[in-house]
Amino acid sequence: MMFNLPNLLALIRILLAPLMLFFLVGRDSAIFEGVHVSWLDYMAALIFVIASITDGFDGFIAREWNQKTTLGAILDPLADKMLMLGAFLGLMIIDRASVWAIYLILTREFFITGLRVAAVSKGIDIASSIWGKAKTLLQMFAIGFLTMNWPFADTLLWSAVALTLYSGFEYILEYAKKVEH
Repeated sequence: MMFNLPNLLALIRILLAPLMLFFLVGRDSAIFEGVHVSWLDYMAALIFVIASITDGFDGFIAREWNQKTTLGAILDPLADKMLMLGAFLGLMIIDRASVWAIYLILTREFFITGLRVAAVSKGIDIASSIWGKAKTLLQMFAIGFLTMNWPFADTLLWSAVALTLYSGFEYILEYAKKVEH
């Protein structure tokens, strides 16, 4: 069945990503006239948290209820990238995130996505490592702190950059090992 709960959750995440971005960058919109900027931060953060929760649930449900589909294999990573891209670009546009930090994170994400596509074309499966999962979690915390403009947000962002680059290096090593065999 193509349209199942995990795929619906991924579709919801796809729809929430531009909405969150709008709350971050649409601050001058007539829709928000008279609304204090902190409320826009709260809404963007709430949307991000809801979308992030759907990410955790869709993968769990797909595995536990045996609802993995080809559509889900496409939608889930697309939804993840749209959410993170929307958050990081929005935060960069409102000058809460370093252009260089965002550049490094997004470059790694695009490179590893390309590497995974190349691996699949050779019949190689590169599973997510603990470092990849930790990277995602740290990025989510950084986005939350940056969105709310909380202390240590920049430290979290640069920690996420370091872990993002390290986990990317791990993927490259795993790919190289599997190609040799």
